[in-house]
Amino acid sequence: MKNNIFTFLSFASLAAFTACGESPEAAESNPETVEQNEIFQGEPLSMKYENEIDSLISQMTLEEKSGMLHGTSMFATSGIPRLGIPELTMADGPLGVREEISRDSWANAGWENDFATYLPAGGGLSATWNVELAHTFGNVIGAEARDRNKDVLLAPAFNIIRTPLGGRTYEYFTEDPFLNKQITVPYIVGVQENDVAACIKHYAVNNQETNRGTVDVQLDDRTLREIYLPAFEAAIKDAHAYSVMGAYNKLRGDYLNENEYMLQDVLRDEWGFKGIVISDWNAIHSTVKALKAGADVEMGTNAPFDEYFFAQPLIDSVQAGKLSEEEVNKHVRRVLRVMYNIKSIDSTSRAKGSRNAEQHFEDAYNIASESVVLLKNDNNALPLNLDNIKGVAVIGDNATKKNALGGFGAGVKTKREVTPLEGLKNRLPESVQINHAQGYLERYSKTEKAKLGDITLDGPVTIDELDPKLVEEAVNAAKNADVAIIFAGSNRDYETEASDRASLDLPFGQEELIEKVMEANPNTIVVMIAGAPFDIENIDQKTSTLVWSWFNGSEGGNALADVLLGNVNPSGKLPWTMPKNLEDSPAHATKSFPGNETATYDEGILVGYRWFDTKNIEPIYPFGYGLSYTSFAFNNPEVGKEEAYTESDTITLNVEVQNTGEVDGKEVVQVYVSKSDSQIERANQELKGFKKVDVGAGSSETVSIEIPVKELAYYNADSKSWTVEPGAYTLKIGNSSRNILEELNIEIE
Repeated sequence: MKNNIFTFLSFASLAAFTACGESPEAAESNPETVEQNEIFQGEPLSMKYENEIDSLISQMTLEEKSGMLHGTSMFATSGIPRLGIPELTMADGPLGVREEISRDSWANAGWENDFATYLPAGGGLSATWNVELAHTFGNVIGAEARDRNKDVLLAPAFNIIRTPLGGRTYEYFTEDPFLNKQITVPYIVGVQENDVAACIKHYAVNNQETNRGTVDVQLDDRTLREIYLPAFEAAIKDAHAYSVMGAYNKLRGDYLNENEYMLQDVLRDEWGFKGIVISDWNAIHSTVKALKAGADVEMGTNAPFDEYFFAQPLIDSVQAGKLSEEEVNKHVRRVLRVMYNIKSIDSTSRAKGSRNAEQHFEDAYNIASESVVLLKNDNNALPLNLDNIKGVAVIGDNATKKNALGGFGAGVKTKREVTPLEGLKNRLPESVQINHAQGYLERYSKTEKAKLGDITLDGPVTIDELDPKLVEEAVNAAKNADVAIIFAGSNRDYETEASDRASLDLPFGQEELIEKVMEANPNTIVVMIAGAPFDIENIDQKTSTLVWSWFNGSEGGNALADVLLGNVNPSGKLPWTMPKNLEDSPAHATKSFPGNETATYDEGILVGYRWFDTKNIEPIYPFGYGLSYTSFAFNNPEVGKEEAYTESDTITLNVEVQNTGEVDGKEVVQVYVSKSDSQIERANQELKGFKKVDVGAGSSETVSIEIPVKELAYYNADSKSWTVEPGAYTLKIGNSSRNILEELNIEIE
């Protein structure tokens, strides 16, 4: 993997980040030693094909135009063979390119050649805090989509994590808009380098699965602009995403696919988007209103294809004079524009793609290995010292659970998914005996549905009663081992699209099992595998060693084993806050989740750590947190400018990162910005810069982070513009939102 430095050249983005490769040579990527920085920025949609497009449209019948604007199979629109126009084909992609399904149903198509690399879920990718790996992820999944002859990848999904109960938290990135956009932009660039259009989703304020198809989100303009739209804006302006998926929900009374303000005023007029808006499946509710608002392509599932709103009803509307044919032409023109840009019409020079390549599995490993978060290591039980270990008890259903497929929503059919147990077997020497005990059963009620208050979430209800025989086996295994490793947490059947969890409780009786195992063997390491926060406070208080991993892809088990054994020094950082109580989280503290017909975002801009830090609420683990097998110090921070900054300036922050331990490691320098005397409501602090750096044992590296002053602007709802408030600001430099190590004061005039 190359050691690149990423630079996103626009108002919405930060400047270069030091990239960290997986090899010892990664230190060469330090800004002081790199002579030329490779810049990654998306290619905007070319407008050079407009004459050809107009010529094609002039030859089409109304029926042919309609066919290009709606699904005529589950994941494709119609082509027009007589004009050389192919179908526009699509594929889901949160974990890798989805297996092929039937053209007219969700049934598996039964192909034998639709295997793909299983990539870490969004939670794992964002936990790397590594923008280079985000680009790698996008490039891999883009290449595999191209190899499967897909034109549009329905990814990335990066809605803000507003509630820890969210069913798609595992898939989404973070609770923070700045980190969100820094992961999102290189991902999209990587996808589209393969002549595949990224379809960013779900636009917008689609932050819950409960009542997602009907809920009307109400929030103020400042909250919308500062929290929920920055990553979408960066995806359009910086990455130049070719397509956008309109979400299920409503915003201020209008469905998102009928919302003229969001689709026309913001997306096209303000941000300059020239691609296509594709509806989420069954998210179109009208013909004329949706088309005029800015939706381009309707996809769905339940009705016959010719009954879609953009099918026969569109033709009828034109013939009845309710819709002009020029309006239809406008949407067809956008579709053809994307097709020309991804070279699907003239495919002679189109990228070929590749799939299931060893390099892709290596890339998946690199992402997984940087995503693992070391939460606690009080007795330095990790990394495992094999000199003192002859037997290891591996306990838990998650030691063998596979997550590539499962749950409601898209998975990936893969030839390789290394489980944690397999990873340990691959890495431990033959002299170490491994004894696996399942410990608990993954069981669900067949009659109940999960409830939060009186709101049905339609999620699975777990059976939390332990099987005595399995407990006995687990306890005996722990007693007879030098060390026990229990793999607990969740899975993709429990965390799933279309439902939110009803609580933060660990399912399947795992907390009781963990306590029994720790009683049997105090030398127990707890490894949580999950995509979203859980209530682990009791476990945290009782265990000395705690690790957090994710639904981590084809090589997840090998990567996790390497972290436990010290072959990889953990460098993952939490991309969200882990609360002690559900009621501590802002959407629940304000009792505004999930709403019923309406969801009011009463917490405003205080989402995630902003709420916890501003309200001084202690979490179990804070945003940005993650330990290492070594220790770091931040020294000599400076901004290199004594006079006040202007709005057009860029703040250049330099800080020396010193590895004060005995192991090479990677650290994430995080920069939060505060303004204590602000005349407007502000969070206590906001992330405005970060950089991951590889530092050798006993060495130091100088990290440089550039923050455009405009990045400190707030959205002025009265003037409908971004405003930088003059005055004193504090730059807080740390390695989590709650561990600030250095501070600097600056002045903005």
